[in-house]
Amino acid sequence: MEKHLKNVLVVSFGFLFLFTAYGGLQSLQSSLNAADGLGVASLSVVYGGLIISSMFLPPILIQKLGCKWTVVGSMCCYIIYSLGNFYPSWATLIPTSLILGLGGAPLWSAKCTYLTIAANAYAPKAGKVGRDVVNQYFGIFFLIFQSSGVWGNLISSLVFDQTPNKAEPSDAELAYCGAEDCETTSNVTNSNGTSNRPTDALRYTLLGTYTASGVLAVVLVSVFLDRISSDQAESEEKKMPSFWSTFLATFRHLKDKRQCLLIPLTMYSGFEQGFLAGDYTKSYVTCALGINWVGYVMICFSAANSLSSMLFGKISQFTGRKVLFALGAVLNLACILGLLLWKPHPKHLAVFFILPALWGVADAIWQTQTNALYSDLFEKHKEAAFANYRLWESLGFVIAFGYSTFLCVYIKLYIVLAVLVVAMVLYGIVEYLESKTSPAALSSSKEKPIEFQEKAQDNHF
Repeated sequence: MEKHLKNVLVVSFGFLFLFTAYGGLQSLQSSLNAADGLGVASLSVVYGGLIISSMFLPPILIQKLGCKWTVVGSMCCYIIYSLGNFYPSWATLIPTSLILGLGGAPLWSAKCTYLTIAANAYAPKAGKVGRDVVNQYFGIFFLIFQSSGVWGNLISSLVFDQTPNKAEPSDAELAYCGAEDCETTSNVTNSNGTSNRPTDALRYTLLGTYTASGVLAVVLVSVFLDRISSDQAESEEKKMPSFWSTFLATFRHLKDKRQCLLIPLTMYSGFEQGFLAGDYTKSYVTCALGINWVGYVMICFSAANSLSSMLFGKISQFTGRKVLFALGAVLNLACILGLLLWKPHPKHLAVFFILPALWGVADAIWQTQTNALYSDLFEKHKEAAFANYRLWESLGFVIAFGYSTFLCVYIKLYIVLAVLVVAMVLYGIVEYLESKTSPAALSSSKEKPIEFQEKAQDNHF
């Protein structure tokens, strides 16, 4: 147990150190590299690269390099992105963003494969069922990994708090913060960010800290993570679908009209996260308070998101998913309307934290329940379904970050609102179609108690 648990902890803390750096950088891109929209453009390229890599690279790299060295190599892609931020320009940040995106999908696929193999290898020795140990290992991983959002943002705010001579924005500058922030008024809205812009020394200190955190992740995994034996790796590789089968199955799955109807809901996850990371941080927080507050505000989002994810995962069995989806829509609708009407001002300090906290609660619903919905609806085609999930969510990010530079904030809010309304209408149609097939579901439900009994027995032993 000690050996297997050690490997789980090495992977978990490796990801914690790596995403402490990347999560903090993502929250700062729209503010730190605001000139010509370079920061949000780089994030759009990241998710574009992620779409490409998820289709092509994971099976190839895992079979050629093995899980351990695929993780190490992919982590190096994230470090390259941190290095690109030292001297940000279109020539440095865009190529390093693409490299990060290409490394993202193999990183997560190799991590999932490694933990699954480790759990299935340990289960018979402990007299446990494989899937129970898999769930236990993933629980340990996400418990440690989820805190990266807190640490990365905390580091950025603590470093940028050292900025000398922080000035209060004038009423004229504040008038163009929030929903009124447009490309035509960017000189006005950026004036607070410029006057309170961190010195190069502080920026290099932060980027050096993030780079060191990424290097620590690579060293930790390279030195302390055990390689999977060749027999275990080969048996797991045989289970992995080939590139062409995954690629074709992804698009073949679009023949299912339920999958097509869920595309706006899946893309909305990218739209709403993209708005918070790219626009709220710049046009509300940095514009009215200063860049040093971005980390503190995003900690509030991360904490609310993490706690709510645990809560909704447990109460969904009592409320059902329809109630939770409705709650998520109402929360996001209230936040969007609030952002449209609110004129951000330093005197409204609590509001800067309340809105992302509510947004985090809503995002927890979209993440947990949309994943559960895909798992429930497409039980026989999960690989293709979740490939579509990753594809459309990433496309939502690409679009949200892509238009961020060119549109006024209020237009972007209206777009997010429109996608939310369309997503919920089409989701309602999916639930209606499912309810029409309820007689078939009821006839098959007689077998469900047996499955639940088996799960209960597995958990008991």
